[in-house]
Amino acid sequence: MAKTLFHPSIEGAQHGSKTLEQFLAYAKSSGAAGAQPSNYMLQSAKGFKTAKEIKSAFTKAKLSLDGVSAHCPFWVHTTAWTGSPTVRPFVPPEIAKQSPAAIEKWAEDYCLRLLDLCAELGVKIVPMFWGVAFGWELATGYPWGFWKGGDFDLVAEGKERFVKKTAKLRQHAKSLGIFLAHEIHPGTAAMCADDFQMLLDACEGDSCLAVNADPSHCWEGESWETRFQKVAPRILACHVKNFTIRPGLPLRRMEADWQKRAMQFVDIPTGDLNLMRYVELLIHAGYPQRYCQITGAKSAPLVVEAESAYRDLDMTSANGIEYTRDHLCFPLAAGSFEDGMGA
Repeated sequence: MAKTLFHPSIEGAQHGSKTLEQFLAYAKSSGAAGAQPSNYMLQSAKGFKTAKEIKSAFTKAKLSLDGVSAHCPFWVHTTAWTGSPTVRPFVPPEIAKQSPAAIEKWAEDYCLRLLDLCAELGVKIVPMFWGVAFGWELATGYPWGFWKGGDFDLVAEGKERFVKKTAKLRQHAKSLGIFLAHEIHPGTAAMCADDFQMLLDACEGDSCLAVNADPSHCWEGESWETRFQKVAPRILACHVKNFTIRPGLPLRRMEADWQKRAMQFVDIPTGDLNLMRYVELLIHAGYPQRYCQITGAKSAPLVVEAESAYRDLDMTSANGIEYTRDHLCFPLAAGSFEDGMGA
């Protein structure tokens, strides 16, 4: 019987209004075989739920624990130094009022405790993204100079800042056997494959630095084929997500209303991306093989992160899970299609 390398899963960050139990029940009823809860779903009044409580919830739901989405706290940690108010939605109100240094310290402590919990849960790969370590000037990606002058070099300063600020988190992750899978993403410490390689070089190839592949963030010149082939050996996690670009609208327009933006995240089946080709590239890049080797799982998750500014979120995600299950979790070819010719 042909082997299937993948199973359908779902990311929890967009479903934060649900408790862990509600999220898992929703995931199961939608056809998922696994789930990737957000860090917030694992919180309790006194910190985090116990590993026993979390494992029990997954056992009851008959779902695999496919990592913990930790994007928000890690992004806060490497962005707080800028003093940006954009970190406030992701920290407790009493912390949001404190200084950038205090917010960063809180985020570091939070991430360290979250990594400890992941280790207790047996989670080896943590999807996340690093924040604006190079500053907002470089995060714009604007093709304009002024990033280096007689008395400053924003790129060099950013590399040094990233190494120093992430050292404790990287060391702790390695001590626990955990990989930190950065989602290459606009407005983060690595916005393209070359940026991620720059982080690797700055950290001397740190083994804990991995990639969470997501093709829906490749919409400004670098295709997902180019991006993920460049970082292929580091891909240990993935999201399945789709988007469309509205013609004639500026991608960088300062518009807060998602329905008016040029780049739209959309339901999985009807976006601009051919997700079958994306999944084939993940196989070519070795993602499912590495995931199973590291975690001991029998299949790797295709983690649905379907979003839409127009369509109901639960319906969008459920449709994405169904599409992923029925079309993207296919049996692997046992050989070349030429093998049977002339037989």
